[in-house]
Amino acid sequence: MVTKALHALWAEPRQANPPQRVWRDWALFAVFVAWTVVEVVLRQDLLPLPLVLPAMFVILTPLWWRRTHPLATVAISFGTLIAFDVARILTGEAAYLPGSISGVLVLAYALFRWGSGREATIGLGVILVWLGITRVADATSTSDAVAAFAFFLFAAALGAAIRYYAYTRARDIDQAKAREREQLARDLHDTVAHHVSGIVIQAQAGRAVATSHPERATEVLAVIEEAASRTLTELRSMVGVLRTTEGADLAPRRGVADLGQLTGETEGGPQIDIELSGDLDDLRPAVGAALYRLTEESVTNARRHARYATRVAVRVVGDAEQVQLTVDNDGALGTVGGNPSGYGLVGMRERVKLLAGTFDAGPNASGGWRVEATLPREGVSP
Repeated sequence: MVTKALHALWAEPRQANPPQRVWRDWALFAVFVAWTVVEVVLRQDLLPLPLVLPAMFVILTPLWWRRTHPLATVAISFGTLIAFDVARILTGEAAYLPGSISGVLVLAYALFRWGSGREATIGLGVILVWLGITRVADATSTSDAVAAFAFFLFAAALGAAIRYYAYTRARDIDQAKAREREQLARDLHDTVAHHVSGIVIQAQAGRAVATSHPERATEVLAVIEEAASRTLTELRSMVGVLRTTEGADLAPRRGVADLGQLTGETEGGPQIDIELSGDLDDLRPAVGAALYRLTEESVTNARRHARYATRVAVRVVGDAEQVQLTVDNDGALGTVGGNPSGYGLVGMRERVKLLAGTFDAGPNASGGWRVEATLPREGVSP
């Protein structure tokens, strides 16, 4: 078991797509540069100025590349520190580097946050070698040595913990998107099944009248052609989102006509008011199902998470080109009626995106929370 765990750690790949540089990097580097300058001015026990500045440059500059090249930065910075301490041991010099070398703690963090398992293992070895050598060079007490080891191990553990958190969150977001895609695929399944059933019925009717009324058979063929074209469009949409799930529920999905089932007031919950206006007839089943799903999720979030919410107002407006859904709750600002970083919003956004619509969620003018979605009537880009 231990061997497998160590092998898995060694084989852990490097984190994909690390950020290159952000504003915090400039701020962090400026802090360490300022720290170094202050110590150079105030302390008398440092290396001579012609030596301390180049040494600190070599030690701190790799901070810029700590995400993209974590092992190389550790090797450069800690290698310089090892060479400095070995030189002190050999010469007996009592000169020191500024305390701003503590910036290398950031490299220990980055090593485990962004590096591969192999890089983290090798880099940790380099850090431990330096800690051992610097204790000899400075003849520190046991408690100081333990504290130094603890600081660096804590930085490494923090990097590993943040890495694990980022991994699990990305996995949960992917799962939320996959669930929404599967649900949309089931909705599209119902749509295609409906169209194909209509084609079969029309074909049977055309066959029955083909001999006695050929002109009516021609009309039936036109209807079949239109239905087949619509079905083909839905199938193309399905191919893009379908995910195979064993035992998937293929029961018919609800639509705009079923929104009334969400109205009313639950015990201890807000009042749900739904207003439908405009042209909401003949919506694609996938669009109708999406409107119901988005409303249901928004109402559920408001009931569960919106503190002090007394009312959830749902408004659906349709026109010749699109349908707009707006869901407002009057809960306390910051409670969202759902969590802004939660996976329910991820799923809603994914569903709207797959139907070529737009989605937005955030505080409304009255201090509550609003969810807005706009979907093309056809469920595809115009």
